[in-house]
Amino acid sequence: MPEIRDLVVAITGASAGIGRATARLLASQGAWVVASARRIDRLDELARECAAGPGRVVPHQGDVTSEADMQALVARAIESAGRLDVMICNAGIGYHGTFDETTSEHMRRVVDVNLMGTLYAAHAALEAMRRQGHGHIIAISSIVGRRGIGGSSVYSATKAAQIAFIESLRAEFIGTPFHASVVLPVSTTSEFHDAIARDFGHRVAGKGPKQTPEQVAEAIVACIRVPHAEVYTLPKAWWLALFSVVAPAQADKLVRRFGRRRQGSSDDEHAGP
Repeated sequence: MPEIRDLVVAITGASAGIGRATARLLASQGAWVVASARRIDRLDELARECAAGPGRVVPHQGDVTSEADMQALVARAIESAGRLDVMICNAGIGYHGTFDETTSEHMRRVVDVNLMGTLYAAHAALEAMRRQGHGHIIAISSIVGRRGIGGSSVYSATKAAQIAFIESLRAEFIGTPFHASVVLPVSTTSEFHDAIARDFGHRVAGKGPKQTPEQVAEAIVACIRVPHAEVYTLPKAWWLALFSVVAPAQADKLVRRFGRRRQGSSDDEHAGP
């Protein structure tokens, strides 16, 4: 893989949180970043913030639930920089609540953004990467994709699907110049829960370790430098994943303390798993 300063990287969900922090870090190291999200004003602001650095951020307005928008994102990268080396499928939303209180409309929305958004972005990217003969697809999943927690059944299901998708890609890519990686953050302090309140009308509270978007961004960039199959941004989370395989019933009891619950107060800490 070339140096970061030589790479062209597309990122979905780049207007805030992990996506924004990753775009900023990559640009600071000289990468050409095509940043996509629905909020173009936030992307324009990001591009201005990075304008004085060695890299460049190219804003692209797009919705990951639109296959045409993801094809346009890849086209923008190729038109502006001539190729696409890395696609980071980062855009995602959360929805927390018991399964019986989750409506089919909410299920569909979370699946459309978290899973279909990943598939659309990766599919568009891979078509271009096949033509150029190399590429790296990275999906930003969550530790709850490896070990689901109470109150996050649909969200956890989409995150598990991202992991299985990347596993399958890795099997397809063996012996080729292509790479696929999945990143599994723990709860990340961002506007993630603000988005839940905005989109679904409730806030969520829960216990557990937390990280900053910048810490996750560092792990993502390290994975771009040296591709890894799976990246646990909090190393001890790997042990939870292993424990869930060897002793699933005991793991059920362990993770009860980390279950998500709805909370009406606006004073909750905002963190996205």
